[in-house]
Amino acid sequence: MGQALRVLVVEDEMMIAMMLEDILADLGHQVAGVAMRLPQAMELAKGIEADIAILDINLDGRKSFPAAEVLRARGVKLIFASGYGSPGLEAPFLEEVILKKPFEASDIRSALQRVAV
Repeated sequence: MGQALRVLVVEDEMMIAMMLEDILADLGHQVAGVAMRLPQAMELAKGIEADIAILDINLDGRKSFPAAEVLRARGVKLIFASGYGSPGLEAPFLEEVILKKPFEASDIRSALQRVAV
């Protein structure tokens, strides 16, 4: 993974979003945008230039899957983040990469490598 990736961060907890931004920058990637609620995520999903999106599954009680559908249709690769791990995923996203919270920089690096092929 030699090139910098543009990553959309969809996370409703500000501290986790900020940590993700820092980790992505440390890994040499660019944060394309940050959304903390589903309406904002939907708006960004429709037009943002991103290679990959890291989406918290639960955004203030609402699932991020509608935004993920828009992103996937636009060719953006997906990584889901959840405290529940893969049991939190729903069809048609059961095969997507999942980051189990809490995660570390090495987990982010590994997830990015898995989807950036």
